[in-house]
Amino acid sequence: MKFLQNLEKKIGRYAIRHLTLYIISFYVIGYILYYMQMVNRVPLLGYLALDPGLVAKGQIWRLFTWVLIPPSSLSIWTIVMLICYYQLGTMLERTWGDFLYNFYIFFGLIMTVAGVCIMYAVYPAFRELIAYSTAAGAYVVSTYYVSLSIFLGFAMTYPDQIMLFMFIIPVKIKYLAILDVAYLVYSIIRSGMPIVTAVLIVCSLASTIIFFFMTRSSGRAGRSQRKRQKEFQRAFNDSLRGNRANQSQGAGGDRHTKIAIHRCAVCGRTELDDPNLEFRFCSKCKGNYEYCSDHINNHRHVQ
Repeated sequence: MKFLQNLEKKIGRYAIRHLTLYIISFYVIGYILYYMQMVNRVPLLGYLALDPGLVAKGQIWRLFTWVLIPPSSLSIWTIVMLICYYQLGTMLERTWGDFLYNFYIFFGLIMTVAGVCIMYAVYPAFRELIAYSTAAGAYVVSTYYVSLSIFLGFAMTYPDQIMLFMFIIPVKIKYLAILDVAYLVYSIIRSGMPIVTAVLIVCSLASTIIFFFMTRSSGRAGRSQRKRQKEFQRAFNDSLRGNRANQSQGAGGDRHTKIAIHRCAVCGRTELDDPNLEFRFCSKCKGNYEYCSDHINNHRHVQ
């Protein structure tokens, strides 16, 4: 997290706002091209598909245009899922902040391209599959894992959020995420090229995997932070009661007793605990929430 905090300070201002809206817009463009392809019999998506062999021949645009390829054919269920992904992605943007969400999405896209290029270089059967699908106007690499990474990221952030499975059965989202991961393992086992499939899945979900371990470590840190916060609150209450007792006695308590001006909303530390700490208010949180330098870029925004 320290690396991301330093990176955000340097380039955070360039983060794309409302990135989920752009992702959904790309899906819409992809579906339009898909139906234009069906009507005109012109392999439009084949011209956009990621093919490392053609990229090496100068068709550089394929490194970027493959994100327009939709994850599945269009149906009423696809529309429902796109609406769902928009809601989940928007909530993640608000929770993580624009920079972290941008990093999460773009790192997954970059690793997808890396995984395809690696498999293309070392696996002849995969080269044949890519070449055949591109010539046929089809596609092997799509934005399916982008959508899945949004869902898994939300499940790790809000594991106890209730969703309606099949629009009927209320289930905690973490259990649906476990089912998705189990299905990925099943897909690898049943795949005709299990090694290729495994590498592509791992690369495509690299940001999800990294985030998973980051949240596990931050979860351990979070417990100690909550403990310090409770201890601070207890000490603060005891001090407040003591000051009130001194005032009621009129004994003229220590007039030079220092009172904390700043307090971190995450860990509860003040400038009295560490004079080197810096405190700032978060502009993305609703309300006057102040955070120390350790948590100004590492907290859940209050909405």
